[in-house]
Order: sequence, then structure tokens, then C-alpha cells
Amino acid sequence: MQFEKAVQALCDAGVEFVVIGGVSAAFHGSARITYDLDICYSRESGNLRRLAAALAPFHPRLRGFPDALPFVWDEVTLRNGTVFTLHTDIGEIDLLAEVAGLGSFAEVKKHAIALEAFERDVFSLDLPGLIRAKKAAGRDKDLAALAELESLLEAGDS
Repeated sequence: MQFEKAVQALCDAGVEFVVIGGVSAAFHGSARITYDLDICYSRESGNLRRLAAALAPFHPRLRGFPDALPFVWDEVTLRNGTVFTLHTDIGEIDLLAEVAGLGSFAEVKKHAIALEAFERDVFSLDLPGLIRAKKAAGRDKDLAALAELESLLEAGDS
């Protein structure tokens, strides 16, 4: 996964997004390896247009579907869905309009911190928000990450 290229493309296009998931955990010091970029994105019309344009050069396709299946990547597609698990030329990118345990982009943004990553200013979930989202998702891989994330939070509080 080319995280740097993906984040730079999104930032350079002016996309409103918050990094969530494994990359967010890594920003906070997690040693876990992640192979995809998970973001929560604003569903405002202009943002959908910018998001579609930012990822278009990387030929997004729905992950797990046959290549022969017709798929149009544009603002209309983004407007008609809320979760997209994509395979792109630069790796796997998951787009979520809402995050379990937190809610819509506006709510997620309230739990975000600004930081510099990949030579850009980005927003990422804060540790309490990330922990809350992992607990709410309830998947085995999310629950397995909780002990480390909680210890990172505790270490930061001391």
C-alpha cells in the first residue's frame, strides 16, 4: 500500500477526510501492521466530487468483485453509497461515511486531531475515538488491537 501517495492525493485535492483504522493507530505509535488505508469522508457534494477526482487516476474498483463487472467511479457513485472497499493501483482504500461508535463525518471530526503525516497536514482519530470505534466494530482484529491502544492512551496520560 502506498499510503503516502494516497494521503497526498486526497490532501492535494482538498478532500475532507479523517484517517481511521490501522494507519490512525500507527500515527499514535501502534506497532501493528496494516495493509489498507481507512478514511471517513464528508458526504458534502463538493467533497464527493473532489474525492472521486483524487482517486480516479488510481483506477478504483470494488474489491472482491469480478474485473468484468461494470463500475463507474464518480460523484454519483459516491452519493449512492456510504461504504466503499476499493482496490486501486496504489493499494486497498476503504471509504466510510460513518464510523461505528462515533457516527457521521461531523461526529468523527470532533474526535480527530490534526497532525503532519506524509508531508501533509491531515486529520486522524484521537486515541479515545479510535478505541471507541474499535470496540463498537467488534471484529476480532479490532478487539485484538484494544490492549495496545489502551496502553498507548494510558502512557500518554502519564
